[in-house]
Amino acid sequence: MPELPEVETMRRTVREVEGQRVLQVRWVRSRFRPLVVRPHRAAICRTLPGRKIQQVRRRGKYLVLVFDDRSALAFHPRMTGLVLVEDPPDWEHLRLELRLQGPGPRVLRFWDRRGLGTLELFAPGTWETQLAQGRLGPDALTISLGELRRRVGHLRAPVKVALMDQQRLAGVGNLYASEVLFQARVPPTLPCCRLEPHHWRRIHRALRTVLEEAIRYEGSTLADGTYRNALNRPGSYQNHHRVYGRAGQPCPRCKTPICRIVQAQRSTFFCPQCQKV
Repeated sequence: MPELPEVETMRRTVREVEGQRVLQVRWVRSRFRPLVVRPHRAAICRTLPGRKIQQVRRRGKYLVLVFDDRSALAFHPRMTGLVLVEDPPDWEHLRLELRLQGPGPRVLRFWDRRGLGTLELFAPGTWETQLAQGRLGPDALTISLGELRRRVGHLRAPVKVALMDQQRLAGVGNLYASEVLFQARVPPTLPCCRLEPHHWRRIHRALRTVLEEAIRYEGSTLADGTYRNALNRPGSYQNHHRVYGRAGQPCPRCKTPICRIVQAQRSTFFCPQCQKV
């Protein structure tokens, strides 16, 4: 589930490890689904010890450790992954520990209940280029209005589905796409190619407004309780959702019951009055 606000919240706490040196890489044996690791675990064990963490970066839904030789380790939490500097929610789903040396946290952990997350080691100076090539579009927090329209404005796909396409716009998933379109008063089913310039202006403004608000509340911890920040604490933006997960409840603007439909096999929530076609 972690989308841009959740991963950015992790990054802001995990950056305490900047300046730390990796002493040891420890893969934790798990009876659950194994993580996808590229190129392979042995390469990470061989490469990281002795390297200093220079920066903790984020691109879309990826959290990236950049080392002093410009190599990088990218964590993609996917559905249930967490990057932590404290004890995990439980120990049986712990996947990786980086033992650290320096004045900050002494360990960085990757925990994943469902094992859908990925880890990828990039050669020096290549991570930004490789993530951008066919994988990730511009970041949703920094994309310009013109670039947003250029990337998705011509598509016949419904606008909600297009906003979730990571190759076109990095960071927005199912939850925040619903919230952004409600804020912008745009129906989620409307094809991108039918949106007018004023629709795109409202969507662009809502992207920044909703994502920045969610970051202030440290992300959304849903009913399953999976998402936690890097200190193993829940977010609180779920208490401020306008439409997501609120089917049948009154719209916060007009009191019309919120509707739920399915798009691209995912639940979409919207107000049929405030978001008329």
